[in-house]
Amino acid sequence: MQELLGEILWSCYAGGEISYQRLVSTSLQCQRFHTAAGCLKSKTGAEHRWLERHLKDPFVRATKQHNYRCRSAFKLLEIDDKHKVLRPGLSVIDCGAAPGAWSQVAVQRVNALGTDPNAPVGFVLGVDLLHISPLEGAVFLPNADITDPVTLKKIQELLPTERADVILSDMAPNATGIRELDHQKLINLCLTLLDLSQSILRPRGTILCKFWDGREAHLLQNRLMEHFQDVRTIKPQSSRKESAEIYYLAKLYNDGMKHQKH
Repeated sequence: MQELLGEILWSCYAGGEISYQRLVSTSLQCQRFHTAAGCLKSKTGAEHRWLERHLKDPFVRATKQHNYRCRSAFKLLEIDDKHKVLRPGLSVIDCGAAPGAWSQVAVQRVNALGTDPNAPVGFVLGVDLLHISPLEGAVFLPNADITDPVTLKKIQELLPTERADVILSDMAPNATGIRELDHQKLINLCLTLLDLSQSILRPRGTILCKFWDGREAHLLQNRLMEHFQDVRTIKPQSSRKESAEIYYLAKLYNDGMKHQKH
């Protein structure tokens, strides 16, 4: 199964910015997806149903076609197309970056490779506890704990101006299978990231973070509202309907001072 998923989800990066809408349109036109389809016959029960659904997923097909490292790329593409989180010249930290799909999108959108000579050149830094294969245009800190002060110091040293314009987080803790416990662990991760933003996020910066829906989501939302002028909840179309994952998009970081209307 792991070898099969590796064939489906992993691929080499190919440059060139592609919009979320174009990717979806292309993927929906694809009538058949042959890779590993024959393996369905050897699977039974829940494994068979999961694999069959996976192979029919248009975002999985588009992942293969457009050389993204995993389907989560489409979540960021969709969010950015609608809410303009990324633009040329910005410095971005991708937390929980492995396998690197969000970093691929960020490299394209902030012009980290200088592909557009008429636009500012951005910077992308990916951090994860896991190994991350190299990606042209991005700097990676693999096997690094974002909550470790040593990691924070390395991040500050690598950022062009010691602070980032955007913090992306698709992080998730190791699941226990206990929904409420997993929800709480992810909320705590997001809260830790919010605390770290005091040291690494530029004023008026942005955080996009994933959380799993549950009773403590409002605690994270309230904390974000204390630090950002614009906080909204997003459920991307490419996020599976049965998934509890949602994203908070928080813009206009004000370093802990509540926004005052004049």
